[in-house]
Amino acid sequence: MSRNDSYSVNRNGYGGGPPPSSAPPDDEFSDKTAYFEKNRIKLLQDERVHIQKKTFTKWCNSFLNKARLEVVDLFVDIGDGVLLMKLLEIISGEKLGKPNRGRMRVQKIENLNKSLDFLKRKKIQLENIGAEDILDRNERLILGLIWTIILRFQIDTIEIENDEDATGERRRAKDALLLWCQRKTAGYPHVKIENFTTSWRNGLGFNALIHAHRPDLINYDGLNPQDHIASLNNAFDVAEKRLDIARLLDAEDVDTNRPDEKSIITYVSMYYHYFAKQKTELTGARRVAKIMGGIMEADRLQDDFETLSSDLLAWITETIKQLNNHRFPNSLKGIQDELVRFKNYRT
Repeated sequence: MSRNDSYSVNRNGYGGGPPPSSAPPDDEFSDKTAYFEKNRIKLLQDERVHIQKKTFTKWCNSFLNKARLEVVDLFVDIGDGVLLMKLLEIISGEKLGKPNRGRMRVQKIENLNKSLDFLKRKKIQLENIGAEDILDRNERLILGLIWTIILRFQIDTIEIENDEDATGERRRAKDALLLWCQRKTAGYPHVKIENFTTSWRNGLGFNALIHAHRPDLINYDGLNPQDHIASLNNAFDVAEKRLDIARLLDAEDVDTNRPDEKSIITYVSMYYHYFAKQKTELTGARRVAKIMGGIMEADRLQDDFETLSSDLLAWITETIKQLNNHRFPNSLKGIQDELVRFKNYRT
């Protein structure tokens, strides 16, 4: 998939497949197996929508809470465009202008168009999407839009050098995040990160990521590989309470036959950005400490120099006084005695 494809969203959502068709007449379900499969797929799609809605809502709130704002129902609350504009301002660091606080439909559409225009200026393709679709609560479109924002502002910024590639090519976005996870969890028992779905089901991958950076927070050897829920909750609790990483997922969302890839990518990317920020801050702190150490050492040397200079100046002054007040003897014997004392002084 190309970069532009990753960011494109159409009216049918963002999975690339056709929208679920409306229920066909009963005579089309003469084949009971086909009927069962269609219903099962519909249930799985609805479950995925539910999980993504929950995950994306919490992701939005992890930023909006900084401005004391909150999304309760994702499909409803971004409909007037005000929260969507604020979210884009927070994650981009840019201003979108003052939102229209009116309650009329045309005023809400004005706000939504500001957000969509901003995304288009960022070279994010939004094919055949209008503000009316968001205002009219097109669920799959809204989830696709939020996922596109996550991709652009949180996933696409990840870039890691591929040491195994002789050309020195760097991986980016989802591939870079997967490589980072593989490197950080290498060697941990019962952890094999190959994807953003089933590889995380037992919860040990999340625990390994935390332990690799903060071994003081996770008793990895004490985790039971068979108790998926306990391991998942352990990692999620530590991440939320000790690292201030928003709990986007519930253990039950991950411990399934096919966890939602987009939800796990979103959550894992928060681990990456947290630890990357910590590394940057630690590196900066070390540089500052080194500079401060150099300044303190220079101050100490200056104090030593001033002390030695003062002592030397005092000795010179006293010596000059002694020489000025010295009376040399008038006899040869006295001069010879003085010479002997001087030689003894020199030795």
